[in-house]
Amino acid sequence: MSGTSEGPTAAADLDGSVVTESDVRTSPGTGSPSSPGTGSPCPGGEAPSYRSVFAAAPLAMAVVDSEGMVVDVNDAFRALLAADADAGSLTGRIAADLVDLASDARTWHAYREVLRGRQAKLRCTRRLKHPDGRSLWVQVTVAPLAGNEPGVLLSVADISARRELQARLRHLQMHDPVTRLPNRTLFFERLSAALEAEAYEQSGTGRIGLCYLDLDGFKAVNDTLGHRVGDRLLAAVADRLTRCADEAGYGRATAPLVARLGGDEFALLVEDSTGTEQLADLAEAVLEAVQAPFDLSGQRMSVSASIGVVERRAAGTSATGLMQAADTTLYWAKADGKARWTLFDPERNAHRMTRQALASALRPAIERGEFVLEYQPLVSMENGRLRGVEALVRWSHPHFGMLTPNRFIGLAEEDGSIVQLGRWVLATACRQARQWQLDHPDEPPIFVSVNVAVRQVWDSDLVADVAEILAETGLEPHLLQLELTESAVMGSAGRPLQALQSLSDMGVGIAIDDFGTGYSNLAYLSRLPVSVLKLDGSFVRGFQYEGEGVPPNPADEVVVEAMIQLAHRLGLTVTAECVETSAQAARLRRIGCDTGQGWLYSRPVAPDRISGLLGLVVR
Repeated sequence: MSGTSEGPTAAADLDGSVVTESDVRTSPGTGSPSSPGTGSPCPGGEAPSYRSVFAAAPLAMAVVDSEGMVVDVNDAFRALLAADADAGSLTGRIAADLVDLASDARTWHAYREVLRGRQAKLRCTRRLKHPDGRSLWVQVTVAPLAGNEPGVLLSVADISARRELQARLRHLQMHDPVTRLPNRTLFFERLSAALEAEAYEQSGTGRIGLCYLDLDGFKAVNDTLGHRVGDRLLAAVADRLTRCADEAGYGRATAPLVARLGGDEFALLVEDSTGTEQLADLAEAVLEAVQAPFDLSGQRMSVSASIGVVERRAAGTSATGLMQAADTTLYWAKADGKARWTLFDPERNAHRMTRQALASALRPAIERGEFVLEYQPLVSMENGRLRGVEALVRWSHPHFGMLTPNRFIGLAEEDGSIVQLGRWVLATACRQARQWQLDHPDEPPIFVSVNVAVRQVWDSDLVADVAEILAETGLEPHLLQLELTESAVMGSAGRPLQALQSLSDMGVGIAIDDFGTGYSNLAYLSRLPVSVLKLDGSFVRGFQYEGEGVPPNPADEVVVEAMIQLAHRLGLTVTAECVETSAQAARLRRIGCDTGQGWLYSRPVAPDRISGLLGLVVR
């Protein structure tokens, strides 16, 4: 043969790789192969000479004996393989060498089975190369000769034109028409192939990296300048990303694959990455390239990008897992201020997953009764007697253990379950306060303070809920205090303000929690139905001086004293939070603070522990 083989079909062969027909067909009683429909007798019993048909056929064919040697070829076979016109140049040659049937084990085995009469047919696709450098794709078919003729018939069909069309169609199918980059389909095909074990076990670093990029504010470009300008911007960004990838791949086996995944999202896939430093350098280069101004048909504009960066071992990594990590990290980059790249952090991701798990379990947990209340004493600064308690909710989670409010209250406010949870807390606390009163009739009753989120006021009838619960439990209104944060109370208007006023008229106490951390309008404060200010712990911590170390700043005490005096002038009482030492308590008592709350007196405890404090002096 005058041509040489380029080996088996490539992985990207659209026609499939090796295709064989392994169904064995034997003639009844003989056990020898037969080829139905080939060389069947003509009417009248005369069969045409296959030699004449063989010679004149436009399909390239060769007769091969049972040993695999070429016996005869037709003119089309010689023309297709660019052999010499003399038939002798091909006869006697090994047929498998002429059309590359021995290059892979599967095809070679199937071919030998056909030669031995144990398989009916073999069909496969091969790429052959001629001495003139021209390549062609052919479909090779090997089947037994008709009747009892020994040997097999090998036919070769040139399918180069069909393959070229398929390649063009595949390119269109696998590339984005706007940027001409690989699209999402081709990207995931490459990513999946890179994560196959054979792709990284034989050579390379065994690692993989991904930069997942999203343009900041691209929607505004489309909305203000139109989609045509937006498409030109995407194409310009694609060009810069491609240049970054080419520069990053200089001196390496392959450059990163740049793909457009959809919209204004792009990805740069780094196979055989060398570590996070390589990905960080690539992300920095991409940010710098994208932030440089664009000139689009005389229109100058600037954009930025946020990038999520993931780099890890390929072993044990799935395409879905890698993309989820990249998407999460891209969200972090956006949330952290945009125009930056962020590296995937397993600990931060674990926290996010925990947050999602808690959010999805909140409502069922309320229905299952997984929440409990603990109570922290509110002590009179004057005589050390217990005046009330603050109810603090805890989540007894079956997997994460006992969770404090900062782990789930924000989630409950986001999804609205705070209304259901808040109603349970209110009812449970009021019921417990009434029970203490019944269990200790000789002691002055203590009030219970319950935190209320502003969403409870908007999304439910808080006034009706409070009235109903007080009626059910028998607790007097003045023994219930509701706490709202300073920002919630100071911004109250309309329905929230009406609700607070109705509760105050009912006799329920209203307290501003964490007072001093916001921007209070003191004139407005005087018109609110508020009875208690709870000073934020940040003011009280400056009072911890016990005679050692750096003495407190006198200004701290001046500020707190002024706040207490102002509250008293407005007819309000003051509770100091985070009282931890006797020195703090003494100073607060000296400047007129009414009530203290903190670890000096007690941590939040179960209801039975509060029963033991009734009637005692707590110092």
